[in-house]
Amino acid sequence: MLGVGDKFPTFSVTAAVSLEKGKEFTTITNESYAGKWKLYFFWPKDFTFVCPTEIAGFGKHDKDFKDRDTQILGGSIDSEFVHVAWRTHHPDLKNLPFPMLADVKRELTGALGVLDKTAGVAQRATFIVDPEGIIRFVYVTDLSVGREPKEVLRVLDALQTDELCPCGWNKGEETIHV
Repeated sequence: MLGVGDKFPTFSVTAAVSLEKGKEFTTITNESYAGKWKLYFFWPKDFTFVCPTEIAGFGKHDKDFKDRDTQILGGSIDSEFVHVAWRTHHPDLKNLPFPMLADVKRELTGALGVLDKTAGVAQRATFIVDPEGIIRFVYVTDLSVGREPKEVLRVLDALQTDELCPCGWNKGEETIHV
């Protein structure tokens, strides 16, 4: 698995970005959103039970991430058509404000090392990537355990200070000065 300090891999995938007819899909690459921080998070499968709680949770915090010049990008191994169908039928996902990446060839999850060897799906993995394309944070949970978007946002805040941040540090609090 790629880790902190590694370059995020080169990729190109189709993403579901809208429910508007004719505007549902776009191509997203590692060059998209140049100069921004990026939060990539992956879930195992669409039309499951834990995944929509996380996806909706990140969606609710989209403005908070954008306020920190960070683009959220979520994805799974499902196709862009499955993503649109899920968004259409799940009330918490209809107005999702970020792209849903379709890694159907499993190239991105494979390059990141987060393709579950047993289940053949994306692991519940989160990556914060800086504007230079360097991975600054990795977080992977068991397939059955959801993530907390507020904790990911707290870590992003700490990374963006470029200072030493103690355990439990929150934006606006004193950092460590040595």
